[in-house]
Amino acid sequence: MYSIMKEFSFSAAHYLQGLPPTHPCSQLHGHNYRVKIEIDTTDVDKIGFVLDYRKLDGLKQGIDEMLDHTCLNDVLEFNPTAENIARWLWDRVHSSIDHELRAIHESYGLVLHISETEKTWASYDGAT
Repeated sequence: MYSIMKEFSFSAAHYLQGLPPTHPCSQLHGHNYRVKIEIDTTDVDKIGFVLDYRKLDGLKQGIDEMLDHTCLNDVLEFNPTAENIARWLWDRVHSSIDHELRAIHESYGLVLHISETEKTWASYDGAT
């Protein structure tokens, strides 16, 4: 199995609904988010790539335009937990690169990892 990962970052604020008012995450607060896009395949192309890393560069611009320096509650239509953001970003990344990956590989896996803090990560892999 071959795997590549590329990391991006953005800064944003949010608060989580449904928590007790005493929970710190129910209050407006910010994070320096880290996003890792992981692609797994059983083969590489004729050059030896899973995918040229440069093909992922446009994703950073999209993340910045949508999320960087925003209040996530104002731009997303769901409770902005790390888990929900991971799935939402996975959907966008998948639709952006699926055609290109299918042209190279018979099958592939895509995992979206997101971190709010140095010690916490959430992931989504598209499996239902």
